[in-house]
Amino acid sequence: MKISRPEGMKNSMGVLAGAGTMGMHLVAGPAVGFGIGYFLDGRLDTHPWMKGIFFILGVISGFKLVYEDARKLARETENPRDHNTDPPA
Repeated sequence: MKISRPEGMKNSMGVLAGAGTMGMHLVAGPAVGFGIGYFLDGRLDTHPWMKGIFFILGVISGFKLVYEDARKLARETENPRDHNTDPPA
């Protein structure tokens, strides 16, 4: 048995998924940058420098990805008829 959902609910779930992705970008970017810096500091014996540099690069990367996701989400929700979906009833 197939359960059908109204179109508005599908759009709402897409918005929530996009917001969750943005949160993950804000956390994952700095974490990965710090991890890379930590690894390089151990290898190159430059203890505070690589962690700081790659952490800042991770923050910049995270915000860039959030900005791109927000623009994409705004485009998708701006005019639903352009994307072959009907607006919620």
